[in-house]
Amino acid sequence: MIRSFAFLLPLALLAACGTPQERCIRGNTGEYRVLSNLLAETNANLARGYAWREREVYRSRLDLCRRAIRDGDGEVRFVTYSCWRDVVDVERYRVPIDPAAEQRKRDYLSAKLETETARAEEVVRQCRARYPEEESAG
Repeated sequence: MIRSFAFLLPLALLAACGTPQERCIRGNTGEYRVLSNLLAETNANLARGYAWREREVYRSRLDLCRRAIRDGDGEVRFVTYSCWRDVVDVERYRVPIDPAAEQRKRDYLSAKLETETARAEEVVRQCRARYPEEESAG
């Protein structure tokens, strides 16, 4: 859970970047981007004949660990030793698809994307009118 928050923090900071016009466009065209990505993935699945899925695999890996030891004089020294650490890897694997269902999904996404494209174009026009970009003097 902490890892996911640590991963999302830079994305949140990145989302705050950009001009007001870019933020307006990015904030109002999310549905269009999602539909475009889903359609591209569906087309790739149909071209390959299978889909990709991911799963987390837990493994143990031999690593070097350090431990602080206080000797008789009260001084602290570090000892390095071999240890096993549990790690999580992400593994991709193939999943068979039903081509007929995938084609229906593609047709639905294409139709939905057409409607969303018109809406997204209107939003982009409104954002550009509301936040005109200023030419930078160079």
